Amino acid sequence: MALLPIYETPDPMLRQISTPVDKVDDELRALIKDMFETMYAAPGIGLAAVQVGVPKRLLVMDLQEPEDPDDPDSKPVKEPRVFVNPEILSHSDHEVPYTEGCLSVPDQYAEVMRPDEIRARWLDENGKAHEEDLDGLLAVCLQHEMDHLEGILFIDHLSKLKRDMVLKKLAKARKERALRAA
Repeated sequence: MALLPIYETPDPMLRQISTPVDKVDDELRALIKDMFETMYAAPGIGLAAVQVGVPKRLLVMDLQEPEDPDDPDSKPVKEPRVFVNPEILSHSDHEVPYTEGCLSVPDQYAEVMRPDEIRARWLDENGKAHEEDLDGLLAVCLQHEMDHLEGILFIDHLSKLKRDMVLKKLAKARKERALRAA
């Protein structure tokens, strides 16, 4: 397993439209393992293959929700999920605001409106087909990661003013990191 570099905006790789995965094989499973290792190390809860320079319709997620949501010391439960060639079949008309962040837009967060319920279809790491109704954070995270497959970042859902503010903060943070590293 290996940590992969995560591409950050404005890298043009992030604007590529990902192509379907032809076959689920050992090579793809090795990429999936590397993607999970990279996502956990970042740390994050979702990662699309295009974010690590592989423009294929593949993403990994693990919401790592606490075992006991009422206990602040509760450890997160790992429930890794793999989505190969995911599709959203339908979504509710009801949209909810979620504060989103992204490993490709590091340390920046903004509220995005998305449907809170979706029906999705995908293959897992063994090539087994799944079709499920998803809601809450799982539905939002899947929509966010699937946007990456179309070359869309969460900041693209913001008004121009908010997007410009996020990008300005990101540039300032990068400059400060560069100065500390020097």
